[in-house]
Amino acid sequence: MGLGTMHQARGAAESVAGGRRMAALVVSLFFTWGFVTVLNDPLIAKLKSLFALNYAEAMLTQFAFFLGYFIFSAPAGAILGRFGYVRSIALGLAIMAWGCLLFAPAARLAFYPLFLLALFSVASGITILQVAANPYIAALGAASSAHSRLTLAQAFNSLGTFVGPFIGALFILQTGTATPAALPPAQLQALRVHEAQIVQRPFLVLAGLLLAYAMLFWRLRHRPAPSSASAHATPFHGALLGRPRLLFGAACIFAYVGAEVSIGSGLTNFLLQPSVFGTRAASLGASAAAWLHLATPFNAAQMAGAMVSLYWGLAMLGRFGGSYVLSKAAPGRVLSVHALAAMVLALGASLAAGPAAAAAVLAIGLANSIMFPTIFTLALEQLGDETANGSALLCMAIVGGAIIPVIYGATADAIGLGHALIVPAACYLLIALYGWLAARGLGLRSA
Repeated sequence: MGLGTMHQARGAAESVAGGRRMAALVVSLFFTWGFVTVLNDPLIAKLKSLFALNYAEAMLTQFAFFLGYFIFSAPAGAILGRFGYVRSIALGLAIMAWGCLLFAPAARLAFYPLFLLALFSVASGITILQVAANPYIAALGAASSAHSRLTLAQAFNSLGTFVGPFIGALFILQTGTATPAALPPAQLQALRVHEAQIVQRPFLVLAGLLLAYAMLFWRLRHRPAPSSASAHATPFHGALLGRPRLLFGAACIFAYVGAEVSIGSGLTNFLLQPSVFGTRAASLGASAAAWLHLATPFNAAQMAGAMVSLYWGLAMLGRFGGSYVLSKAAPGRVLSVHALAAMVLALGASLAAGPAAAAAVLAIGLANSIMFPTIFTLALEQLGDETANGSALLCMAIVGGAIIPVIYGATADAIGLGHALIVPAACYLLIALYGWLAARGLGLRSA
């Protein structure tokens, strides 16, 4: 082998190794925003009791959070097209850190709207990460394995969502979810400030970690990366909006995120219902603490909040397995089967009681596992130089996480939290139809 050939081979090997390291870093982003996003689940239970909110009012936390996706997705697409993947990722991480820092004034004033603003800011940063990281990981390899690769990355997102509720419950719910007793206004405000100080701590730690992460990506901003430029400045043009597969996919992202977030957000309170676990959650917490040799037992709220990890953990396991299944089976068919299973489980949980209801609603996590990455990659197929704008449009549809949980909360106030599961069940039916049509190519041309 000649010297020039050896240098070329070494350069190619270094390029491949560098690409793998960058892919690993991008996959870690999926873990990061998954972890941060699901801290909302124990946070909702805490804020609901702290500010004496009904379910619809408590779901405004998710409304504020996912509204950030709707507002910032189109600008995020423009940012991605202008600055590229790595710089956009660094910016998204910095904005997330800023949002976490806003929890400090929100806690100091114990003012619910300020918590909503902090969540909106965090979500704005996550939006930029989503718009950049989803197509980036799909582009870091062969197009034929994009479904499998993005599903594997989403499995690490689920690892974050698995760990997040447990950590959140441990710290955010350490004083329970009892509604403050009737007190004079000054004493009530002092109590709320004290409780809010507990809420802010994990977010301030996250702010420091996110800033360090942003600096790491900023140092890598000159690394070679696939082109992220689009032929148009925004996703709102005829060439893109005339693609049925993309538009139906956006509707399914709206429905899926809304369903997933609705279930996760209400799950702590669902498990604490007398018809499910109720006060028995406290005895389960005492047993868990004894098994772990802890001196202080988990309270009922901590135990129920920690059980939410099972919902997200099953999604994680499903995504690791789903990455293999999607490399062998038609993505549309797999999507349809999973969506129908989720619908059946949601309806079953709404009608059951006790451990059966808990098992059914937690098992929805497994059915959810491959939905988001499969919908996303099906919708982006053959978009070519419009991939960045297509990603922005799909991320904009994540606003379903703002709208559907409020509908779910209002339905829960009207007919009960269990029966309100009919709302996500309807969402899963729509997704099953998309998968069925995509598997057969009926009315869903991609180009």
